[in-house]
Amino acid sequence: MNDPLNQSASTSSELQKPLATTLLLLRLGVALVFFMWTLDKLLNPEHAASIFERYYQMPGLGSALMVGLGVAQMILVVAFATGTFRTVSYGLITILHAISTASCYQQYMNPWEKPNLLFFAAFPMLAACIGLWLLRRWDVWTVDGLRGRVKNAPH
Repeated sequence: MNDPLNQSASTSSELQKPLATTLLLLRLGVALVFFMWTLDKLLNPEHAASIFERYYQMPGLGSALMVGLGVAQMILVVAFATGTFRTVSYGLITILHAISTASCYQQYMNPWEKPNLLFFAAFPMLAACIGLWLLRRWDVWTVDGLRGRVKNAPH
């Protein structure tokens, strides 16, 4: 039986394209969710403030603050979606989603109350975030990956 951790160079090169495609799809899927959450802060700041009050126990956050957070988050989401500054952007997205996932602990304690079962979708997304961060070096269809190829190109 072959040890997948001790592969030959040809097998390794065979994995490059499917791995890059998988990481791209994971990154775009996570980015879509974060993009929608960010739009909520920008287009419906009152709703976003109510989310912060309910799940993060942070009452009294105004619309202006939500819009400001939305602008900052949109910059992060664009960096993440494009694979720019992968270590930082993937790390911050992972941390934000881990906080978001942990803040919903009450919904996990009562999964059969509507709509709590939907909150469990946070776990595979968190796994995707962690996986993207761990495999960021191999996520090459990115701005960082392009910079690396240009930097290493023969002159």
